[in-house]
Amino acid sequence: MLDGKNILITGANGTLGKAATQIAKSYGAAVVELDIDFTNKSISQFCVDLTDLAAVEICLASQGKIDAIFNIAGAFSMGNSVAMTSEEEWEHMNNVNVKTMRNMVTATLPQMIENRNGSIINIGANAAIQGQAMMGAYITAKNTVMRLTETISQEVRSFDVNVNAILPSIIDTPTNRIDMPDADFSAWVSPVSVAELMCFLASDKAKDIHGALIPVVGLS
Repeated sequence: MLDGKNILITGANGTLGKAATQIAKSYGAAVVELDIDFTNKSISQFCVDLTDLAAVEICLASQGKIDAIFNIAGAFSMGNSVAMTSEEEWEHMNNVNVKTMRNMVTATLPQMIENRNGSIINIGANAAIQGQAMMGAYITAKNTVMRLTETISQEVRSFDVNVNAILPSIIDTPTNRIDMPDADFSAWVSPVSVAELMCFLASDKAKDIHGALIPVVGLS
């Protein structure tokens, strides 16, 4: 399904990033993994601060043709009420969820437009479809990702570049299990399910899908 495609995956050292890397490779893609750090870095893994556009551009300068980007890098925080949320928390949620995605788009989209080929798959959040108490900074950041997904799609669809986003509910990760030990893990979304959808959206089978925000909610 992805034979011959070169895919960049951000947040590749996380649970979803690892699943996406494994599945994309199984479909024949060549994968470049990006993250702030890796436990045991391999030749296809690059440590880069995705909030630093200059660092991103330097990192990607030697990567050649890029067919797809999986923008997985991000973070979640419950936080305080809007009135009590610190400036640092607003900035942190925006940087890790929005700025990382924008920097990847800025660094790669001109090439995709020139080649008239490419797919960008972002990670929004099902919770960010509407406001949620005590999650203002996170909801605002993820909703921005979703609105930018729609906006960028409108800007580039005529150049045969597809831009879409997946909106998971709670993903079954070790961190979420630790944070919510009494939850029903079987109701959560499997990282594999999200990764499979990302790979489909990066494939030629999804060439007619533009600006979609796709909920993936499991039984939650």
